Amino acid sequence: QLQLVESGGGLVQPGGSLRLSCAASGSNLDDYAIGWFRQAPGKGREGVSCISSRGYSTNYADSVKGRFTISRDNAKNTVYLQMNSLKPEDTAVYYCAARTGTTVQTMCVTGIGDFWGQGTQVTVSS
Repeated sequence: QLQLVESGGGLVQPGGSLRLSCAASGSNLDDYAIGWFRQAPGKGREGVSCISSRGYSTNYADSVKGRFTISRDNAKNTVYLQMNSLKPEDTAVYYCAARTGTTVQTMCVTGIGDFWGQGTQVTVSS
């Protein structure tokens, strides 16, 4: 059973940066596409960025293109989300999810994951 744990969230001022980590245990992460999703209070879940199992394909929401970068280190069983130029509207709980047999585009649009982490809070405020 794959288990995912997010970390790296916190409070940051507008324009600042954070790096989120999604650490996996219980199975090899390189069998899975990984997605980062977020949910702000009163809003639905949004696909932020997804990466294929080997890292060859990525997908980004229009709202984060040019500011966020997804990457993975399968040797460390970890996926990262580097978030730069953060805005107040990026405030949300961020979750990572894992899924097999999907494209990154499908995973990010549908928000379907086989395994989910517990989430990490990101707050962008002055």
